[in-house]
Amino acid sequence: MVLKDSIVEGFKDGKANDVVCLDLRNVDGAVCDYFVIAHGDSATHIEGINRSVYKRCIKDLNEKPWREEGKGNSEWILMDYVNVVAHIFYKETRSNYNIEDLWGDAPIEKYQS
Repeated sequence: MVLKDSIVEGFKDGKANDVVCLDLRNVDGAVCDYFVIAHGDSATHIEGINRSVYKRCIKDLNEKPWREEGKGNSEWILMDYVNVVAHIFYKETRSNYNIEDLWGDAPIEKYQS
């Protein structure tokens, strides 16, 4: 299993909403290969998704994030695995930042939760 797929499965385990993956490998100025994005309905839900992704990546690949940010307020948790970055948003925060449109040149894959 590759890292982005493990992150997607972690999102599914955590019952994340609207899971998508942006393939940034051929996008100029991209900071990594993939963004995996989803949202939760509450701070508790977002924290649960974060734990699910963390546990799944450890279980599948023995991978821990290089860095995590945003855990204090749970509006947007970023899990940086260097080549893949997971974004876990609160629904309204996701709409405000609209990363999918910001990186609109990237092919997008949508997943069923």
